[in-house]
Amino acid sequence: MASTSSLTADAVIDKERMDSFHAHLSKSTRVLSLLGAGLSATSGLPTFRGAGGLWRTHDSISLATPEAFDANPGLVWQFYSYRRHMAMQAQPNAAHYALAELSRKMPGFMTLSQNVDGLSQRADHPREQLQLLHGTLFEVRCMDRDVCRYGPEANFTDPICPALAIPTGADPTSNEARKGISEYLHTKHQGKDLDISDAAVPLPDLAPEDLPICPQCKKHLLRPGVVWFGESLPSEVLQTVDDFINQPEKIDIIIVIGTSAKVYPAAGYIEEARDKGARVCVVNMDENDRPSGGWEEGDWFFKGDAAQIVPRLLEPVIGQVKVPKEAKAQGSH
Repeated sequence: MASTSSLTADAVIDKERMDSFHAHLSKSTRVLSLLGAGLSATSGLPTFRGAGGLWRTHDSISLATPEAFDANPGLVWQFYSYRRHMAMQAQPNAAHYALAELSRKMPGFMTLSQNVDGLSQRADHPREQLQLLHGTLFEVRCMDRDVCRYGPEANFTDPICPALAIPTGADPTSNEARKGISEYLHTKHQGKDLDISDAAVPLPDLAPEDLPICPQCKKHLLRPGVVWFGESLPSEVLQTVDDFINQPEKIDIIIVIGTSAKVYPAAGYIEEARDKGARVCVVNMDENDRPSGGWEEGDWFFKGDAAQIVPRLLEPVIGQVKVPKEAKAQGSH
């Protein structure tokens, strides 16, 4: 591995290593980026990885399957409604804005995102240069793909239906309080969103009729427009990515941000880019998150917060990234 660096609040990236990346970026015309959940960590969104991957008492992966939806659509919708709500409360961070600006400055830049949180889109990342490998929380479609072809359709309504509203601290005189729900829920958090990812916060059991129904067939449930485990990635997205990679011109760099790059087919794009001449740059908090094929001479690794590092990496092309005030406030938590 050619370059290793770390960045904290009071540290500086090694100048020689950063200069090496800048020199290569400045003469590059075709660049890929592969994004993972670590990109949005500074925006306050959970990554649902490893030991922190539980939602209430459930492994988050176990909720992200068609079988889970069939068995308990109410629970799965509560999980995704929570994620929609959290994503809408969050703001894009400086890395989202930097990548969006690079797209405008470099026509040969393509971003492949595994994120479903919508933050890249809200940072005005040009849509034709952003391929959503796993879909998005903010599209919905009919569960019945054999008969009803509704969706995917954009939907930013929060909550998407009344039964999925995030509960707030209850009135101490309510029936729930009299039934003995913790005073913690009624006083400290009264009037505030409760953290329903905490299993101590009571959630109702929802029946199918409580959940969003397809407006077209008016029969089947709507489902989130994300790719669940066991499902195929969107064919049009895969085709667009393949077309970009298979162009005759070489790829100069692939920048891998906030992802372990172990899930295929996304992880395979790193080696495909290498085969087209790309050098690999990884930005991650975890030193163990390395390309599946290992490091090669000329690669870069920058350890630290993507929101701090990515704007610095791209500065020779984009200049100083401009972040709206509300995004700065969110990122300062």
